[in-house]
Amino acid sequence: MKFERYGKGIAKGMALTLEHLFRRPITTQYPEQRLVVSRRIRGNQLIWGKDLCIACSACSRACPVGCLTMVTSRDENKKLKVDKMELDIGLCISCGLCVEACPQKCLFMSYDYEKATYTRKQFMLSGEDLLESEKRKPSGYFSPKNEAKLPKQTLLIDR
Repeated sequence: MKFERYGKGIAKGMALTLEHLFRRPITTQYPEQRLVVSRRIRGNQLIWGKDLCIACSACSRACPVGCLTMVTSRDENKKLKVDKMELDIGLCISCGLCVEACPQKCLFMSYDYEKATYTRKQFMLSGEDLLESEKRKPSGYFSPKNEAKLPKQTLLIDR
């Protein structure tokens, strides 16, 4: 009676264990060999399109932690312009609310996932550090156009 109750569960668990025991390992040698992560990853850095920004500060107001600060002023035509934009990625929780709040779609989460630095000062990004470059590419999070340009995911996929 007791074997019927518990025996089926144990048999199913052992079958799954044996299935995983004989498959190919998916371990890689990390620093030298890197797997491609998901296209829609919310990376730990922000990419800012300075030319599209209208200085509305919606991104800094949407940040629940307050790691994104934007200082704006008015120019001679009474249009808003960005004087200073700073991001402390040490405080950032990579929630993506700033990206979703931007009305001009000039903010993107990066495709980068490594966050290690030697000093705390390197966590403060401002101005040119936030712009898109060859090293800093936008991810496909909340942006299907960027997603189409990125390579297919290899992380956690059996080959």
